[in-house]
Amino acid sequence: MGSSGSEVFYIVLLGFVLMLLMGSFIVTMVIVHRQKQLQNQQKLAAVRAEYEKTIINAEKEIRENTLTHVGRELHDNIGQLLSLAKMNLSSSKPEKVSEGKSMINQIIKEVRALSKSLNLDWVESISLEDFIQNELGKLESAAFCQTKFTKIGVEGSLEKDKKIILIRTIQECLNNAIKHAKPKSISFYMETKPDQLMICIKDDGVGFDTAQGSSGSGMYNLKSRMNTIGGDFEIKSKPGNGTDIKLSLPISKP
Repeated sequence: MGSSGSEVFYIVLLGFVLMLLMGSFIVTMVIVHRQKQLQNQQKLAAVRAEYEKTIINAEKEIRENTLTHVGRELHDNIGQLLSLAKMNLSSSKPEKVSEGKSMINQIIKEVRALSKSLNLDWVESISLEDFIQNELGKLESAAFCQTKFTKIGVEGSLEKDKKIILIRTIQECLNNAIKHAKPKSISFYMETKPDQLMICIKDDGVGFDTAQGSSGSGMYNLKSRMNTIGGDFEIKSKPGNGTDIKLSLPISKP
């Protein structure tokens, strides 16, 4: 009887221990699962914060680039038109006065166009093709170099955030070419596929070693921005052989 009672006691004790172990295991799994959830939420929050930071920085840089363009236009274009308009309006000849009035109307249109460019709403309304053509037109009008634009496929609509990053990346690529490449020509090739947008930028400038630290950091920043919106940035360049840049971005099928 005593032996039987001991067996029952040990069985109950073993069951109790097993219950404790199972309970501890379940609590531990719940805690680990909760910690993983928190870590995933923190990672997601960090990704969102980095995405928003990238967009904000790109918007800021586009505004700065636009302000530079506006300042240049005010000084070089509108300033010159105002001087000519003043001369014509001061003339005693009726035809000169009429020409001066026409210039004033032209100046008003130019100023209105510049004021609209200060608002980033233009990003949503302009197509990438028109934006690239405008940027190349500025280079042509400044007699900086020859330009060429080739387009294949029908351009679809892009989310504003993605278009902002693309526009800023294109601007930075052109700025780098203007500052460092000394090209005789810059060409753009834009192709829209059902699931991908591809933009290739090629210049015949001096080229550079992509492994150099100073240029490498700038290229890394551009690649990082494209990665932020799910795209990719590739660059090939050698001293004396110009530079080839490829921007690619997955797009939703219509």
